[in-house]
Amino acid sequence: MSWLRNLRRDRRGVSAVEFALLTPVLLIALLGLLDLGYNMYTSSILEGAIQAAARSSTLENASSKSTAIDDAVTLAVKDIAPSATLTFKRTAYPSFSSTGKPEDYDDNNHNNKCDNGEPFEDVNENSVWDSDQGSVGMGGARDVVVYLVTVTYPRPFPVASMLGAPSTYTLSSKTVLTNQPWTNVIKTPPIRNCT
Repeated sequence: MSWLRNLRRDRRGVSAVEFALLTPVLLIALLGLLDLGYNMYTSSILEGAIQAAARSSTLENASSKSTAIDDAVTLAVKDIAPSATLTFKRTAYPSFSSTGKPEDYDDNNHNNKCDNGEPFEDVNENSVWDSDQGSVGMGGARDVVVYLVTVTYPRPFPVASMLGAPSTYTLSSKTVLTNQPWTNVIKTPPIRNCT
């Protein structure tokens, strides 16, 4: 039993055991911080690219250059996330206050639904009542445009999959801008009836 007593007092190799216990935790924390930093950096690059694109998007000829504007954002993001996929969406509204709002209608039967032939203002002129009155695209002069870009890319470090998170990361960024007043526009939306 003296060898057992000697073993308890022997401190050689203790630091190797402690290192073996702490290393996985430290590596996961380090990789997690690197993953977080990469995602934050990608987000800031996307924000900057969208702001630069937004300045170009408000001009009269922007609708003919929308592909070039999207390509500039794609190039900036793919500089740091080469395998990223980007989706772009532009929604035009007549004013800031109408952003994301439904088309106005007269709720004659007070059921909080546009139905039974109730009249509504077809702001986006698609002949149906919409819960979001925006129209797809760049809009016209003086319209307010919401420019949304969504980026999905594989995570650069495997720590997320070790913790049960998805292996891809998705981030979205949007900006709201007003088109330049290149023409005098007075828009009166047509009145249609709900079905």
